[in-house]
Order: sequence, then C-alpha cells, then structure tokens
Amino acid sequence: MTIRLYDTSARQIRDFTPLTPGCVSIYLCGATVQAAPHIGHIRSGLNFDIMRRWFAYRGYDVTFVRNVTDIDDKIIAKGKDQNRPWWSIGYENERAFNAGYDALGCLPPTYEPRATGHVPEMIEMMRGLIERGHAYEADGSVYFDVRSFPGYLELSNQDLDDLRQPDEGVSGKRDPRDFAMWKATKPGEPDWETPWGRGRPGWHLECSAMAHKYLGSAFDIHGGGLDLIFPHHENEIAQAKAFGDEFARYWVHNAWVTMSGEKMSKSLGNSVLVSEMVKNWRPIVLRYYLGTPHYRSMIEYSEESLREAEAAFGRIEGFVQRATEKAGRTVPPAAEVPPAFAEAMDDDLGVPHALAIIHTTVRQGNSALGADDKDEAIARLAEVRAMLGVLGLDPLDPQWADESGGGEELHGVVDTLVRLVLQQREAARERKDWGTADAIRDQLTQSGLVIEDSPDGPRWTIANR
Repeated sequence: MTIRLYDTSARQIRDFTPLTPGCVSIYLCGATVQAAPHIGHIRSGLNFDIMRRWFAYRGYDVTFVRNVTDIDDKIIAKGKDQNRPWWSIGYENERAFNAGYDALGCLPPTYEPRATGHVPEMIEMMRGLIERGHAYEADGSVYFDVRSFPGYLELSNQDLDDLRQPDEGVSGKRDPRDFAMWKATKPGEPDWETPWGRGRPGWHLECSAMAHKYLGSAFDIHGGGLDLIFPHHENEIAQAKAFGDEFARYWVHNAWVTMSGEKMSKSLGNSVLVSEMVKNWRPIVLRYYLGTPHYRSMIEYSEESLREAEAAFGRIEGFVQRATEKAGRTVPPAAEVPPAFAEAMDDDLGVPHALAIIHTTVRQGNSALGADDKDEAIARLAEVRAMLGVLGLDPLDPQWADESGGGEELHGVVDTLVRLVLQQREAARERKDWGTADAIRDQLTQSGLVIEDSPDGPRWTIANR
C-alpha cells in the first residue's frame, strides 16, 4: 500500500513517504476571518478533511493543524468601517467558519492556532532571519530580502526579474520585491512591542512561525488553495528555509469553486455563503457536492449541478435505508473498503473513481434487494457504509442524525403520521377504491414525500427538490 499525492513543488504525483513511519503531519492554511465563509472557503477544509480521513483509515497517526489568520488589513478596515473592535470582527467570523466546517462534517483539527497568539514565535523567527542576513528593519517594519534566498519562486516557477509583488502600502524596502514580515504601527491600529518598534504581523510570517511551533522544523504536507501558491506559500518557504527549517516535504493545493468561470470571492460579489446554503440544502448533500469532484478540479457552481448531486446522493441514501430496513437492524460498516475503492483513494485521493465504486456497489445491492437476497444486500450495505464513512458521507453516522433540523424524535412523529395515512390508502386498495387510494398518494406527493410500494409494504422518503 502506497499513497500517492500530486506535489505542486515537484509538478508530478509522488509516492508519499512519511517523515516519521506511521505518522503524518499536515499544515493547512485556514481561514482569514474578515468575512463569513462561502462554499469556496469550506471546500478547502473539506478536501483536506477527506485526506486526513484516508490517512487515518490507512493506519497513520495524523496531526492536523489548521490556522486562523485573525489579523490582517481587511479585518482592521472592517472594524473601522463598522465602528467595532477589529478583534470582534475576527472572532465573529471565526465562529462562522467553525460552524460551516461542523455543518459539513469536517473533523476538528488537532490544533487550530490563531495568529495573534503567536507573536513571540514571530519575533524569534524575525530575529533569526535578521541575524542570518535574510531580513532587515526599515522605519519600524521588517522585510525579507528575497535576493538573499536562492530558492525563491521555485514553487510557483516564476522568474524573480519578472516579479511584481503586491503593493503592501509600506515603505523602506531595499528592493520593491521584498515582502513585509512585520508592519510598523499606524494610528488606530493594533500593535505589539518588538525589538524594532511597535507594529503588527505580516500575513506570511504567521504561518511559518505557527507551522514551526506545532510541527517542528520539518513536516509532511502543507496544503491550501491554488490562489495561495504565490505570494503566500512562496514567502512561507523563503522565511522558514532561510531560518533553517526543512519545512514542508509535500505541497498539495485544492482547486477553486467558480461562478461564471471566475473564482468565488467576496470582493467579486459572486460568493455563496455557507450559512445561506444550509438553509436550502441538506448539509450532507453539500458535502457530497463539494467533496466528490477531484480536489484538483474546479467546481463550477450552479443550482443544476447541486440538484444533480442531491439526486445522486439520494440514490445512495435510498439503498442504505432500504437495505437497513431489510436487515431489520443497523448493519455496521465493513472492516475494510473494497480493494478497487482503496486503489482509487491511494492514487492522489481519486474520489471520483472511488465514488463510481460506491455507485456500482449500490446497484449490486439494489439487485440483491430486488431478488430478495437478504444476505447479499447486507454484505453490500456494509461495504457501502465503509466507503461512505471514509468520505464522511455515511447517512447513518450520528453526525447527520439531526441535519434535517428535527432529529430522530421528529422523524418518528412524522413516520407515525405518514403510516396512519398509508394504512388508510392500503384499506382503500383492499376494497378496490382506487380513486381514494390514488388521491391519498397524490396528497402525500404534493407534501414532498415519495411513496414506494415494496414487497414489505409501502415506504416513504422525502422527495428530491
């Protein structure tokens, strides 16, 4: 068994060899909490949640760090615009991100450090870089000297002479391409004391310092969205390696959620907030929609594609429900997933191929149900639950028990009421009152229920929209 991952730095799929046998360490660039999350933000967390689950299934002890950038220019600006403390903006949106991760079934990280809690580590890193000649102070700010680090831009494969760094609104650079690690204090902005004067962190320094603190000088995988390759990840690498760290051994990047071909973004006004989406779509369906395309493939958002995802997951969920009813008990997941599913997941987390294995197994299970082969149906159900569990999509997992908003108690009440109506329909059928029987069925359908006549009697499910 060898897991293989596409390494952005190598520009190819590589066999994964852990730094420490049996262990895997992952650092994911998490939320910058200037606004509530849209589904593009949550996709990154969800993709790496699936990675983490697969490593755990394969027997690895996983340490998963996902940071929170709780101070940056946009957070400060929003605080001023809304006449609120900057930290209240960050904390409010941090909670919104965590609510989004929780709603879509992401496991909590091993550690979730905030940037503002790690200023001492940032100061230590800046001091070391200045001493080694890789950074310098100017007018109270600290800059990284990009020409001092020969490996700069290898991740993004750019030429330094062609580089134009984003304007950071700061002065005193020796070279316009140098980037700010620390920004000198400005009136009305938060600041911390350093040997070079009061100021606040630069975005890139935060992650280098926090990765070093929680994962050491070397770790296995650094993840994030494609948009972070430059400048953020390039600058992280420069700081960490110039400081003396080996830093990340594999770089894994997820693709975006797009709308009309453009990256989903608050600034473009084309974002779809998670908090609004979960009001209209079941969270498990959103997880299926965002988590089943390959992590390196773009997702073009549309209502139609969401409905297709809902219908596809409905077929899987319907089999799980029918087979569970046939078994007369909750069938536990199989101890191992089918070999073809494992082979797909080992190959750069090939979720689309793995999902095809699930749908094939569901069809086999439905055939067994149709043939009244209980043992075969139960065997396929156990396999399906095992595969869905790896993807965080098992509808029988307690995570999803209350996702409809009513929980088991409400479902039981509705089930009792619907069965009373179905008994009336069955009585009408027995006396050959087909008009009444059809009218009852039509009324239930108009109420959003699907009635299915099976050998074991009528059963109901909630209709796809």
